[in-house]
Amino acid sequence: MTHTLPEIDAAAIETAARILRAGRLVAFPTETVYGLGANALDPDAVARIYAVKGRPPTSPLIVHVASIEMAQSLVTTWPDAAHRLAHRFWPGPLTLVLDKKPTIPAIVTAGLPTVGLRMPAHPIALALIRAAGVPLAAPSANRFTQLSPTTADHVRRSLGSDVDYILDGGPCHVGIESTVLSLAGPQPVLLRPGGISRPELEAVIGPVVSAAEITTEAHPAPGMHPRHYSPQTPLLLVTNGEVPDRGNGIYLQYLHLPSRADLAVIEMPLSAADYAAAFYDTLHTADRAGRDWIAVDTPPDTPEWEAVQDRLRRAASDS
Repeated sequence: MTHTLPEIDAAAIETAARILRAGRLVAFPTETVYGLGANALDPDAVARIYAVKGRPPTSPLIVHVASIEMAQSLVTTWPDAAHRLAHRFWPGPLTLVLDKKPTIPAIVTAGLPTVGLRMPAHPIALALIRAAGVPLAAPSANRFTQLSPTTADHVRRSLGSDVDYILDGGPCHVGIESTVLSLAGPQPVLLRPGGISRPELEAVIGPVVSAAEITTEAHPAPGMHPRHYSPQTPLLLVTNGEVPDRGNGIYLQYLHLPSRADLAVIEMPLSAADYAAAFYDTLHTADRAGRDWIAVDTPPDTPEWEAVQDRLRRAASDS
């Protein structure tokens, strides 16, 4: 799948950087989703992120950097695994969780001694961080637990005037959030599947284990709330096209035709990468249709689909 790099508007970048340095909020594009950014070293600015999103204080934020050197300046250690992964996947959709320095305020990390760091693979995001001169704390630019934004219009509809400035970089080409990998313990732990698959990680550093359960009050990574990434319309995961026999719904078709012929059908891409890129935008479209439910023809439960499967399970939780 090819994508066109957006043009960088130097004046818009400088305006956004000035707003960030003043302790205010800027929504900006990354290759994964749009982020709601604040100066990660300013606890009052970071508090505004939590207030605008309605995000609980137990959910830490990812800190975005413009270089490996900036990342290293924020942590107490930089293990060999971090060196290898950063040189292989940065810039890119991989967040590394490491022991933080005191310069990162506790509000950023939900009081945890670790911080998640990522170097986004988007020219506007990197230009913004460099112009601001500070690392940016940036969760997805939407209300907490709701659908993540992959276009500037998604941000506007979700946050409205609560964000001080929006940098429009077009649609996000990865389309789902970054992989979050903890390197703070004796072995690498996959906290959240995302744009880099587990096999890709293991090809670089060897075995990676999953976070089987949360043992702290604060989540060790963002996106671990049981209900997350959810449309307002109830979302159902179905197999073999078996949709409810009641109500008026929309069907997201992967392979199977729906069991009812009277439904609106959206055909989803067959590859995991293309499916992920279209995922949130498709759900935004389906959600605005005002139907009784959205039924998703569940894609395969294989390693390359792990991140999509994670988002689907959380989006359908309690629906």
